[in-house]
Amino acid sequence: MKIGILGAGHIAQAVARHAIRYGHQVVLSNSRGPDSLTDLVAELGPLASAGTVAEAASAELVLLAVGWPQVPAAVAGLPDWGGRIVIDATNQFATPPPDWTIDDLGEITGSEHIASLLPGARIVKAFNTLHASRIAPDPRHPAGRQLLFLAGDDAEAKATVHALTEEFGFAPVDLGDLRTGGRLMQLGGPLSGLHALKQD
Repeated sequence: MKIGILGAGHIAQAVARHAIRYGHQVVLSNSRGPDSLTDLVAELGPLASAGTVAEAASAELVLLAVGWPQVPAAVAGLPDWGGRIVIDATNQFATPPPDWTIDDLGEITGSEHIASLLPGARIVKAFNTLHASRIAPDPRHPAGRQLLFLAGDDAEAKATVHALTEEFGFAPVDLGDLRTGGRLMQLGGPLSGLHALKQD
């Protein structure tokens, strides 16, 4: 699979390393342009490349892993997504640390807001409840596999993300649609920041 990644921070890199480990091609992008990712791409190896945001967004599956305030600029001007899958790993922090204030979206969830910014995309919420330090290492532990919660409105898209993350070694758990599952997963929800293992 060719996976595009919008963002090149800790979570983006952690997911990229898992994807490459299992033979997937990865196209990384950020707001500073491909040249700023030369060292990272060299470190990740031949299955990694740097591209523009548009190039990364054209992949068959895309990970959105940029800061919440940067999302509108990151996706501005991109064409209709044409049914491609977008894994939304964002959290709705309105301000960075040390304040960590949460953006109040009223009745809609963060991923429903993301969906409104990405016409034609099939959104699957995933990876946002885990700290990058829990995503980066092998999710298989002697006591069990790292739980990975996901939610989405499209069953086929969720099945694709479920299979991919299970390949990485996670224990994915489908929480339902973006309204129900997304609310459990987003900041302030009971699963936000929960790190747990599934015994096999």
